[in-house]
Amino acid sequence: MKSRFSLAFGFIALIIIGAIVLSSPWARTAGTWGGWSDAAFTACSAVCVTGLSVVDIGTTFTTGGQIALIVLVELGALGLMAVGTFLLVAIGRRLSYAREFSLMNAYGVAEVRGVRGLLTWVIGSTLVIEAVGAGLLYYRFHDWYLAIFFSVMSFCNAGFSLYADSLAKFAADPFVLGVLALETILGGIGFLVIYNLCTFKFLRRKSGAKGRLSLHSSIVLKFSLGLIVIAFAVFLVSEWNWALKEYAWGQKLWVALYQAVTPRSCGFTVIPLENLRLSTIGLYEGLMFIGGAPGSVAAGIKVTTLAVLVCTILAMCRGESETVISNRVISYDVVRESIVIVVALLILENVVYGLLLATEPNAEASSLRLGFEAISAITTTGLSIGDTTANLSPVGRVVIMCAMFLGRLGALTVVLMIGSRESKRLVRYPSEELVVG
Repeated sequence: MKSRFSLAFGFIALIIIGAIVLSSPWARTAGTWGGWSDAAFTACSAVCVTGLSVVDIGTTFTTGGQIALIVLVELGALGLMAVGTFLLVAIGRRLSYAREFSLMNAYGVAEVRGVRGLLTWVIGSTLVIEAVGAGLLYYRFHDWYLAIFFSVMSFCNAGFSLYADSLAKFAADPFVLGVLALETILGGIGFLVIYNLCTFKFLRRKSGAKGRLSLHSSIVLKFSLGLIVIAFAVFLVSEWNWALKEYAWGQKLWVALYQAVTPRSCGFTVIPLENLRLSTIGLYEGLMFIGGAPGSVAAGIKVTTLAVLVCTILAMCRGESETVISNRVISYDVVRESIVIVVALLILENVVYGLLLATEPNAEASSLRLGFEAISAITTTGLSIGDTTANLSPVGRVVIMCAMFLGRLGALTVVLMIGSRESKRLVRYPSEELVVG
């Protein structure tokens, strides 16, 4: 039971430390202690790699405070458990089976093997990708600090920006948008897929063995690409003569492509969401709900869960008793877990939405904006319509903070924490048909 709560307690501790640091004179441009509520919300959003903010990051925090924000985002993305375990492994301490299993399960690994190699790969690949991204951005920014800041935020899918208008100033720069989009995609597909792609490329010629894409990687890549293509097409058609009408033809394509990438996990945006059609807002809500891949910095139900549900529905329509994906049978336990994840996330979103309606009766934000805010927080996406986040009441801020925290832990993790002790029935009851639907 203790191991089930260790990750949650670790995130809470990091949020508290981050809040203290961000409220200090060293971190605030005001030069005095204060802004506790703003600091706590920002720290929670950073550790949960969400990107929602009630203040302007560029003007509220000093360079030191912004660096502290980067550290919080990095630790939140990697996960306190992964970082702590890496340090234990580095000094030669042996891990307990419970801790080893929790770590491997967090990154979607079924076999409990090679923890040292996995952790080295996770942290090493993160730093390498962010360094390469920063190098490419420096080519355009000519400022290492800006390059590193946006590289980290893009790969970690956090969405904090040093500019009040997010990425609007880069609408005419396909190079910057392309680099940021690629980093967002890499952060959203997960470390296991990145590792699988690297090992797939290099074949073992001496032994004759070939690297191959695993079923997990294949599903993540196919569904992620499909969602990006669908979102790109829908956004382009819906906003061509609306939000995109002021852009040149080439800019429309680049902006639409970036806007198709970001809603599933990252809070960056080129076009303010309040300028989009309601149909596009609905598309964004669906993409946020789906999220990224297991073992990634993205939240949501995950693309693999979507794949299992879609294939299960198709199997039921065909009268088949098993869920089959790419000639592989998906176990009943995985199907059941997928259903639990979707239902749990739907319940959490509706609870958060209901609480916001109760706590923000006099807010300028409409029910549409509050509903979008609830989905964005619980899926740790970080997108917001207008000044919805900044105008939340103190109680509303607490609701959003709890939503981001639960969303970062993951719906399945929350369910497992609530039911922390597994039990098996010693008595088997007779079965009976029940009419549903």
